[in-house]
Amino acid sequence: MRHVTGRAGRVGVALAAVLTWAGLLAGAAGCTATADGTGGIDIGDLGKPPAPEDVIRISPDDGARDVRPEERFRVRVPSGRLESVRVVKSQDAQESPVPGHLSGDRLSWEPVEEKLALAARYTVDAVALDAHGRRSARHTTFTTNVPEERFIGYVTPENRSTVGTGMIVSLQFNRQIEHRAAVERAVRVTANPPVEIRPHWFGKGRLDFRPEQYWEPGTQVTVALRLRDVEGAPGVYGLQYKTFSFTVGRSQVSLVDAARHTMEVRRDGELLATVPITAGAPKTTTYNGRMVVTEMLEVTRMNSRTVGFGGEYDIPDVPHAMRLTDSGTFLHGNYWAPDAFGQVNVSHGCVGLRDVKGGGPDTPAGWFFDRSLVGDVIEVVHSEDKQVAPDNGLGGWNMSWKEWKASAR
Repeated sequence: MRHVTGRAGRVGVALAAVLTWAGLLAGAAGCTATADGTGGIDIGDLGKPPAPEDVIRISPDDGARDVRPEERFRVRVPSGRLESVRVVKSQDAQESPVPGHLSGDRLSWEPVEEKLALAARYTVDAVALDAHGRRSARHTTFTTNVPEERFIGYVTPENRSTVGTGMIVSLQFNRQIEHRAAVERAVRVTANPPVEIRPHWFGKGRLDFRPEQYWEPGTQVTVALRLRDVEGAPGVYGLQYKTFSFTVGRSQVSLVDAARHTMEVRRDGELLATVPITAGAPKTTTYNGRMVVTEMLEVTRMNSRTVGFGGEYDIPDVPHAMRLTDSGTFLHGNYWAPDAFGQVNVSHGCVGLRDVKGGGPDTPAGWFFDRSLVGDVIEVVHSEDKQVAPDNGLGGWNMSWKEWKASAR
C-alpha cells in the first residue's frame, strides 16, 4: 500500500548467528489484502471502525501551510478519551517537544504556549479510544507562516541525530527558488572523515546533497546554512543562518526480493536475519530500487483513498510503520491477513512483515523496527514495477554519480 502519512529505532546488539523465522511463514498483505481478497482476508473482516479524523480532531488541519502564530492549536475527541498526544516542533533542523496539557476529562489537549512559532513545522501524533473502546491513531503535520519577503529551507535530517548510512541531506524550500546558484553557494555540507559531497536540484524547490557511495559508519556531517539575506527569487531573501550536524551510525542495508518473498537484513555487511515478507500484488506492485527510511511511527493510520485507490482499506492502527517514499510506500507490520508472508505478494505496494495488533516487540516487524534507524536503506529487487523516482523520498541513490553531478542550476 502507498500511504501519505512513517521513534527512531534503537540499535540492537548484533546477533552472532543468522536469525530466521522459518516457522512464521503464515503472513499478511503488506497494507491489506488485494481488492479481491487474493492471498489474504478481505478488509471488511476487520470491521468498520470510524475514520480516525472523526475520532481525533486536530486543528490546524493536516498539511496546512502558512498557519498564523495566533491560530488556535488543539487536539480533541468528541467522546471516549485521548490516550496520548506527542507534538514535535522542527525549526532550523532542530527538533524540540511541544509541552501541553490534557483536560481533566481527557477530551482535549492544548499547548502551554499560546502562540505558534514562525517558520516551523509541527508534527502531531495522537492516539485515542472512541466511546466503544476502539483505538485510533492520527499523524498530522502543518507549517507556520514565513514572512512573504523571506524563504527558508526545511532540512532533513535533524540536528544531532544519528542516522543510517543512506541518509541524504535534503532542503525543501517554502518558495520557488529562481536564483539557484546563489542559494547553492550559501549551503555547505562537509564530512569528517572527508569525502566528496555534491548537490542536486529537483526542480526549483528542493536541493539534496550526498556522496558518491553510502556514508561510512561513524562519519560526522556538518551542514552550514548561510541563507540569510541571499536573494532566492526577485525580492525574496533567505532567513536562516545556522550550522547543524549529524552522525552516521552503523551500516544496515536490507534487500527485499519480491519474487522470493524474503528480506535479507545485513548489518555492517554481515547477514543478520532473513525475514519472510509480502510485497505488492500483481496489480499494485512495489517499486524496485533503493529507498531510504525517512520516518518511523510505532502506530499510524493507512487509508487507500489518500493514495489514489478506492475504498479498499482504512486501517486505523498499522504498527511499526517505516516510510520509504513520499508517495506512500512503507515497510510496516501487519496483523490482519495471516496467509501471505514468504508465500505470496498481496499488498497495495508496501512491504509487510508479520506483526500482531498493537505491535509486538518479538514479532519480525517489531524486531526489525527496534533495530532500524532513519537513514537505513531498503532495496527492492525482482518486482514487476518500475524503479522508484530519485525525488520520491530520498531516492537519489538510484541516480548514477554522473547524473547526480549534472544537476543544472
